[in-house]
Amino acid sequence: MTFYETLTAAVNDFVEHGFDSQERLERWMAAIDKAARASLVPEHIVQRQMTEAFRAAYRRLVEKGGVTQFHPGIPKFTLQHVSQKLRAELDRRILASANLIRLNRDQAIQKTLQRFSGWSTSIPVGGTKTADKIEEKDSIRKSLAQLPFEERRVLIDQTYKLTSAINETVATGGGAIAAKWFSHWRQAGYDYREDHKERDGQVYAIRGNWAMAKGLMKVGDAGYVDDVTKPGEEPFCRCAYRYVYNLRSLPDAMLTAKGREELKKVRIA
Repeated sequence: MTFYETLTAAVNDFVEHGFDSQERLERWMAAIDKAARASLVPEHIVQRQMTEAFRAAYRRLVEKGGVTQFHPGIPKFTLQHVSQKLRAELDRRILASANLIRLNRDQAIQKTLQRFSGWSTSIPVGGTKTADKIEEKDSIRKSLAQLPFEERRVLIDQTYKLTSAINETVATGGGAIAAKWFSHWRQAGYDYREDHKERDGQVYAIRGNWAMAKGLMKVGDAGYVDDVTKPGEEPFCRCAYRYVYNLRSLPDAMLTAKGREELKKVRIA
């Protein structure tokens, strides 16, 4: 039987007989678990789709140079310099996504079984005539019905996390000194976080960078990048950093007197 047919039979059985034995409950729990797993798109297919999405993002960002939009003025050889780290990050994300898919599926099935168990054990011995079978079935299978949608959201979310990780790796390898936060709060329909909207346009210093070590810049009002969560770190966050590599791209308030003098010399030269 299909999952829905199995669930229908289980609900009908308890409506007729009620919770009269643990054996009856366990038998239907096992049948629902088996039918639920069989009803899902095979795990290896979902994993293949996620892997393909990751690799497409990697090609766009790294192999085709799309990552440079987040790193204005960065030399091309920087990408070559960190290429092994970027590939390792891709492989790490692919492996992590496989575990995430498995955990989400197990959780959805467990919630389905919990709902069925909670409902069925509330039915008195001898059954009931008051239960709304359709409503109960919809409630029980809610988590499983939402799983394909949730898996698509996870794919999108993990792709943004990969993008953020690639950008951070390039910034570290390229010697970025600061990062400017960009939020999509203006995009229609985007469920942005209010504190992320407030970060929009703020410039955060990267702690211990070369410009600070030389006394050319200081931390601004926004603070350091490690004072706040990273873009893409929180679930379904689509924010991004645009990294700063030179003094002239910093807000004036983040330059020291020495930094302003150095910048003036560079402009004259």
